[in-house]
Amino acid sequence: MRKEIFDFYDRTSLKSYNLDKRMQDQLDALSQLDVFTRTHCENVAAITCRLCEYLHCSKGFTEYCTICAYMHDIGKLFIPSAILQKPSKLTDEEFEIMKTHTTIGYEMCMKDEKLRPYAAGPLYHHEALDGTGYPHQLIKKDIPYEGQIIRVADEYDAIVSKRQYKSHIGISDTIKIIIENTHNHHEINKSDSLNEMVNNVKYGKDNPIIVRTLIKVVIDDINYEIFCTEEYLESLKDAVKRLGTAEKYYNKMKASKSQNKQDYFYQYMNLYLEKNENINNFLELKDQYQKAYETRKSQIDNLREEIKKIKKLKV
Repeated sequence: MRKEIFDFYDRTSLKSYNLDKRMQDQLDALSQLDVFTRTHCENVAAITCRLCEYLHCSKGFTEYCTICAYMHDIGKLFIPSAILQKPSKLTDEEFEIMKTHTTIGYEMCMKDEKLRPYAAGPLYHHEALDGTGYPHQLIKKDIPYEGQIIRVADEYDAIVSKRQYKSHIGISDTIKIIIENTHNHHEINKSDSLNEMVNNVKYGKDNPIIVRTLIKVVIDDINYEIFCTEEYLESLKDAVKRLGTAEKYYNKMKASKSQNKQDYFYQYMNLYLEKNENINNFLELKDQYQKAYETRKSQIDNLREEIKKIKKLKV
């Protein structure tokens, strides 16, 4: 078991592992052109890093693969914004232009001494094991492992971002789509050579081992979300209980006829109020905390159901 962990987003790691000013400038330019693409690059790098760790890759390969992923869409700098940011489906002609971001990104990296080691990221991340990918329609034996990993990370983040999940609820549908891409859908015809038939029948688009690893990553992420939500749930529960006690003293104060008793219960009520809480708003806040508690509780239940759905999926 590996003891070394590569944290891509640690500032020391970023400085140590060749993400120097020149590379940052490239990505800053990408951000200025399309903030969504920059965010996507960061997300794919983070997912790739996690996949490498779960696949027990070496620290060096994890570092290399993660930076390749970070650079994978750099070629989109030269894709017209009308195509890059088009909300509807691309035409065939537009898609052909979009596909060139792979070779453009590769050429950019190859022309730059600092970026050259990571040229595999842009070039291979849309190649598919069954030969239906682009730009060169390679099959599994010709696609580097880093390209296979980045493809799955890229695919996952693209679907998740498109559907704008605010939580992992519903993420099982995304996993289903990716699992479907591990299945072979190639139709053999008479024009196929024997080698093409053998190779294409054997593979789907995505590496099933990497997809199974992605499922482990997603389940761990959901469990972490549940853990964080449960912690917040406890704080909401405590707040509701505390303000419930304040409400008891408030009701006693209102029922009291003497000023002394009113003042007495008012003082006790205030002991249970925190900053920005007062006699005029604490009941409303209590209701808000209660509703938030119920919402988060329901979210946890849904997340647990989502894990059950994902665990039933077969790759």
